[in-house]
Amino acid sequence: MRRLTYLLLFVLLAVAAHAQQAKYVFFFIGDGMGLNQVNTTEMYLGEREGRIGIQPLTFASFPVAGMATTYSATNSITDSAAGGTALATGSKTYNGAIGVDVDKNVLTSVAEQAKRAGKKVGVTTSVSVDHATPASFYAHQPDRNMYYEIAQDMLKADFDFYAGGGFLKPSTTFDGKEAPSIFPQIEKAGYTLARGVEEYKEKCDEADKMVLIQEEGADPSCLPYAVDRREGDLTLKQITESAVDFLMKDNKKGFFLMVEGGKIDWACHNNDVGTVVKEVLDLDEAVKVAYEFYKKHPKETLIVITADHETGGLGMGYEGYTLSLKSLANQEHSQEMLSRAITDLRKAADHKASWEEVKALLADKMGFWEELPISWEQEKLLRDIYEESFVRNHVEFAESMYAKTEPLAAAACRVMSQLSLVGWTSADHTDEYVPVFAIGAGSKAFYGKMDNTDIPKRIAKAAGYK
Repeated sequence: MRRLTYLLLFVLLAVAAHAQQAKYVFFFIGDGMGLNQVNTTEMYLGEREGRIGIQPLTFASFPVAGMATTYSATNSITDSAAGGTALATGSKTYNGAIGVDVDKNVLTSVAEQAKRAGKKVGVTTSVSVDHATPASFYAHQPDRNMYYEIAQDMLKADFDFYAGGGFLKPSTTFDGKEAPSIFPQIEKAGYTLARGVEEYKEKCDEADKMVLIQEEGADPSCLPYAVDRREGDLTLKQITESAVDFLMKDNKKGFFLMVEGGKIDWACHNNDVGTVVKEVLDLDEAVKVAYEFYKKHPKETLIVITADHETGGLGMGYEGYTLSLKSLANQEHSQEMLSRAITDLRKAADHKASWEEVKALLADKMGFWEELPISWEQEKLLRDIYEESFVRNHVEFAESMYAKTEPLAAAACRVMSQLSLVGWTSADHTDEYVPVFAIGAGSKAFYGKMDNTDIPKRIAKAAGYK
């Protein structure tokens, strides 16, 4: 009788343990999204409602919260390749490495573990499919800049769904010979290529595997910034919806889906706080898709949100004990799009645009003077750069990791930071802690302080991957 009791207890415990496993895993990565990028966005939402305090983001409202360290094996401050590899494989590596260790040996990612466990797997991003963070989940290359080779690894990984802006190097040359384009190789490998969400909808039912990118003619390096988005542009929310739709098709075993909000980092490199806030909000819109899924499958779904590193050293507080983040609502374009508008004005005026014309442009796009009074010092900063670049025609473009912009556009974003009363310590990555949020099956493992390498290991354990 006692033996039977123990047997029944063992069976019940086994069933309970299995029930707690995450059948469906969402892993969101906000590239460059430190604690203050999240907090600034929530404080902005609070100010926009006319009060002091935060308006919580969906993912920052999840019941489990922690923080993670991000240093790489060789640097106190990681790059996205080593950071992505740590989040994908649970191993530290050198800056620039994709899915390999410090000795360039192949590492196994949590996405590859999920595939071996019989799960359907998706890897998606708001930047290019072959960029460092998404690549870390499917590729194994010694250098993040080997974009063509990384795209080849995408096909070798044989995951079910990939999505992003496009490919940075769809073809290349080896020993003077043109290598075949990645696009016919995608179809030869059994993938259906869809350009845009409407084409995805037309093709998804008949497709066994899918690659979703932007429509022909769009910038393959990334989706547009949320603040610059136009009707018809592919969005991270649409990508997430499409991924869930596709991965659930004829699926009884579950899935693993990685979603990267890659342009938070790009905006932080530009120290463009208005665009940063809109990108964090855009990531939150994608997380809402996962959260709606979770509410239908609460006992079988795990959602984890973190970042590969912080970018820019964003700090709330510029002078005095206050903020004015509601000022950011007046910014209509990213620094990069503002730069294009300034260049267009320069060309239209045959390099002779007046200060009044430039002021009118900045007032229209940034709200300066009309909606946002600026100081004499701030106007002098803008006027001096106008004199240098428009009157003397000496244009030294402001360069960050992902953009080369008009100096007046960079100065306008600097003034916007001052007006909103935030500061920056860097135009590069920092070693600040990054947030970790989680909900669902196995989410309690993500409480407290951890290293970035702990996160994929805990996901694998929660999902029962070997």
